Amino acid sequence: MFYVKNHKQLNMFDPWEYLGPKRRKELDKSWSGLFRHKILQTLPVNILRKHYHSSNGRPSKELYSMLGLMILQQMHDLTDDQAVEQFAFNIKYHYALDITNSSDTYSYVSLRSIWKIRQILTDENLHEILFDKINQKLEKIFTVDFRNQRIDSVHIQSNMRHLGRISLFCKTIKKFLVNLKRHHRAHFDKLDKSLKARYLDKKEEAIFALVKPSQSHGTLNQIAQDIFTLIERVKTKESVCSMGTFKLLVRLFQEQCIIEVHDGSKLVVAKPNKDVSSDSLQNPSDPDAGYSGHKGKGYSVQVMETYNDGSQPESLSLLTHIEVKSANNSDAHALIPALEKTSSKSMAPSEVLADRLYGSDENHVAAKEEYGVDVISPLRNPPEQLSLVDFTLDDSGRTIKCPQGLSPVKVRFKKRFSASFSIDQCLNCPQQHQCPVSIGKKAAYFRYTKKDVRLAKRREYERSAEFKNKYRFRAGAEATMSEYDRITGVKKLRVRGLAAVTYAVFMKAIGINIKRATTAYKQWSQKPNLLHKLLFVSYVAQIVYVKEQFQERFTKIGACLGLLRPNIILVAD
Repeated sequence: MFYVKNHKQLNMFDPWEYLGPKRRKELDKSWSGLFRHKILQTLPVNILRKHYHSSNGRPSKELYSMLGLMILQQMHDLTDDQAVEQFAFNIKYHYALDITNSSDTYSYVSLRSIWKIRQILTDENLHEILFDKINQKLEKIFTVDFRNQRIDSVHIQSNMRHLGRISLFCKTIKKFLVNLKRHHRAHFDKLDKSLKARYLDKKEEAIFALVKPSQSHGTLNQIAQDIFTLIERVKTKESVCSMGTFKLLVRLFQEQCIIEVHDGSKLVVAKPNKDVSSDSLQNPSDPDAGYSGHKGKGYSVQVMETYNDGSQPESLSLLTHIEVKSANNSDAHALIPALEKTSSKSMAPSEVLADRLYGSDENHVAAKEEYGVDVISPLRNPPEQLSLVDFTLDDSGRTIKCPQGLSPVKVRFKKRFSASFSIDQCLNCPQQHQCPVSIGKKAAYFRYTKKDVRLAKRREYERSAEFKNKYRFRAGAEATMSEYDRITGVKKLRVRGLAAVTYAVFMKAIGINIKRATTAYKQWSQKPNLLHKLLFVSYVAQIVYVKEQFQERFTKIGACLGLLRPNIILVAD
């Protein structure tokens, strides 16, 4: 049965009175107080209503507290057993989740209840709704400025072993054989005994660990032949083909093996390492993971956050966008989806700081034209020789002068720009060997496209003090990634699979936002005198303004009547 508690209803007697004023004050200043007073009531528990009957059956655990526990578990990087313990005995958790009854019905949760709620949130991607709802609430409380944001990625690992190719082949075959033996014993018994022994007998399996590096390719070819044999034996059995482990076996064969024809006979061999795609199977226990040549196996998480450039009073820095993909996905394709998501949530930036991979010309143009966002990102290292940036151009991109100060004889545009210089002048130029101008029959030509013009203007902007002053704030993204890992342990997760990894990453991002909001809340609460002074100054300014308006009006009335200005004494004096 669907059960929630009305946390807006006040208690006749304060259930936390026994704590005393000092401990109560400390709780209110901590994440526990912020969660209880500002976040708990905004949790969208109604998204769980369809999973419970409205009136029939045993009441569920109080769902506000359960959703809150899911967030706090990832926020503090707790195992399920630790989460049960904190829910049962930690007074901070009780205060944050508004648990005022000490009986087991309210102050205890079973592992099964945690698993069920997490499964619901994961299957229906409800963690994204939680992330957006809490961000909207924090934005209203702290008046977050979304104009300036920065984006970066962090590489994370799921709970899987990093296997070499031989181990990967063996584990995938073993996983299939074990599953086949369990569910289709008749088909399993028909397989060759020596083949089954190689992958199921521990003594035989250990032989693969003793393979010398020089013999590894030959061993891979042998295992590839075994995979092909298994697939051919059972590919006509529909019940076997529907098994997930068989599909993994077929995927592994298609991605890492090829069939060669020698003297009319088919020979199965393993592909060379360089020919294996980065999105190929990395581990049969986590088929969604990918491979990055720079960072290794796992997943890539895109993180966008707000930052304060010092032009505004201190404001809360929020993580506004999270996206999880396999590690083989490049950062170059992550910027536009991030802008699209933040725009749909009314959190779009006007400027985004990013590194080189995000700042391609295509991304730069699309961000400006589609979302009105300026992408501030450096280009790759400038060429050692002279380039378009060393030429003087007008606003339309036409060449006015070369690096030596010489003007072109003619400039035209037809799909691309073409500037013609005098051959004699170019042949006598001291920088001829470094200049991109090519000598033709009638003139020396310098040809370039509109894209080259855009890149040249960006390179020129990079040299300015304004770019350096803005881009220095991008370094703060590295501190965010460090905080993300230190507090929540996001870089090494306890789960496998894209769905489970995405759930954990989003909930941990919520935890980071709550931690940051708690810090901001403490800083603001410690400056009440400053706030009172600001209010007082504003009040006095209004009084002075009213006084000046009255004096001006009485002066005009007196002038019109030809009378002397009355000596008016205002209370404000």
